[in-house]
Amino acid sequence: QLQLVESGGGLVQAGGSLRLSCAASGRTFSGSSMGWFRQPPGKEREFAAAISWIDGGTYYADSVKGRFTISRDNAKNTLYLQMNSLKPEDTAVYYCAACNPGRIVTFRNPDEYDYWGQGTQVTVSS
Repeated sequence: QLQLVESGGGLVQAGGSLRLSCAASGRTFSGSSMGWFRQPPGKEREFAAAISWIDGGTYYADSVKGRFTISRDNAKNTLYLQMNSLKPEDTAVYYCAACNPGRIVTFRNPDEYDYWGQGTQVTVSS
């Protein structure tokens, strides 16, 4: 069983930066594809970014491409999301998610992920 705990959220002005972290415990996540999803107020959960366990390839939603960077440190069992040039529309609860080891996924579908963190709030003021 894999447990995920996000941190790093907070309040930031538009144009600012935040780095989210997701610490995994229970087992190593090196064989798992990982992702970040977000849920804006009053909206459904949406894909933000993902990273493949196979080749480290990264995938982004069009709305964050060029501003957000996903990365992972397998030695520390930690996933990161560097968020730059933040906009008010980035305001959301951000969730870390992981797939079971070895699973081949499309990355963007939340139903493909087996483990979720509790979420961390990011608020961007204008």
